[in-house]
Amino acid sequence: MTLRTRVGLAGGAVVLLALAVASLVVYPAVRSIMRHQVDDSLTQTVGQGDAIARQLKQKIAESGAKIPIDTPVTLGSDLVQFVSDPVYPGSNRDFIEITQRDTDVANGWAPAYFQDTTYNGVDYRVYTASMGKPPGALMRVARRLDDQSAILASLAALLVALTLGGGLVAAVSARLAARRVLRPVRMLTETVEHIATTHDLTAPVDHPTGRDEIGRLGQSFVAMTTALDASMRAQRQLVADASHELRTPLTSLTTNLELLADGDGLRAPEAPTLVRDAIGQARELRSLINNLVDLARYGKDTARTEDTRLDLVAKTVIAKAATRAAAPRFESVLTPCLVHVDPDAIERAVGNLVDNAVKWSPPGGEVRITVADGEFSITDEGPGIPATDLPFVFDRFYRSTQARSMPGSGLGLAIVRQVVETHGGQVAAEPLDHGLRMRFRLPVVPD
Repeated sequence: MTLRTRVGLAGGAVVLLALAVASLVVYPAVRSIMRHQVDDSLTQTVGQGDAIARQLKQKIAESGAKIPIDTPVTLGSDLVQFVSDPVYPGSNRDFIEITQRDTDVANGWAPAYFQDTTYNGVDYRVYTASMGKPPGALMRVARRLDDQSAILASLAALLVALTLGGGLVAAVSARLAARRVLRPVRMLTETVEHIATTHDLTAPVDHPTGRDEIGRLGQSFVAMTTALDASMRAQRQLVADASHELRTPLTSLTTNLELLADGDGLRAPEAPTLVRDAIGQARELRSLINNLVDLARYGKDTARTEDTRLDLVAKTVIAKAATRAAAPRFESVLTPCLVHVDPDAIERAVGNLVDNAVKWSPPGGEVRITVADGEFSITDEGPGIPATDLPFVFDRFYRSTQARSMPGSGLGLAIVRQVVETHGGQVAAEPLDHGLRMRFRLPVVPD
């Protein structure tokens, strides 16, 4: 069953239920109103009982007929009966049998009352009341209910027809409306099925641009496919770049090992040089693989975050870098600064920036580091970066013309950006007259 059909059935069911409840309220209300109108009319007729009794006696006397006064007579649309003294239970079976209650009413011991009865196959509404004078006399007024019953039957049929017809019309209307409203969903479904079949994330998505739920769904889907397409492109580019970067050291390593195998092996005069080169190339491969692993790991949401002193992280990294041979001089101004980060990831980012500054610093050069208000800044006195290369310095595997003659994989600064942006920060590189300044900023923990 389609969603349109379910919406149509639900709409029809709601309207059907509402009309049914309304009918169950209307029918008893109309019946009660009509019954009250009949009762009021019967009460008014009984109120004129003395005058009616005199008119009947006069007509009987004028006609000379011998008609008992307690015989039911037709008066307009009513049937009127007078029962004179004595009124006792079981008497007057011609119309309605006298009961003890009637005797009590005639004698003033019980109030007047209404009742429904059938007389000669016709339904009547009967009002029984005391005449008052003479004492013990009783008056009954009955009205046929044929017209009222016919009206109520017609009303019941009309309400049933309206309920069923209204439910049917509502179901059809709801289905047609749902078809129009859900048209963007159907088109979006077709697009999803097309993408699932063809794996083409660039397929155009026709969706509404409104702010309702369907519009937001379409916009979110477009954003999702755009992000997925960008991610897949980045993955393909990463694989291509990694393959290219791995090919060179692997080729050199293979060549050196083949030379060792083809010659006198380790006894050859050039063997130490070949082994030394092979070890260097193996280390380069290991560094590249480690960087690739870190790039993938730090690209995910940080699994372990905690409040961390950024100044202490920088201090630790500087202390390690200062122990290396030919390390430049470090000048640092580290202001206590608390950030909520993955400490290992941030230490790796800071370490990559420090390693980059050390690599490009001239002998005897100085590296200046500052930490304050969530910002880490490092400045070296190296050759800097050409303006044409500056926009790409944090891209994966990007290496400027100067950097291609130096060891490295082109992933260090990409890892820095990946780590910082994963933590909600920003990175930047600023060329100087003599050197380069790199910095990143992270959200600080409120005091």
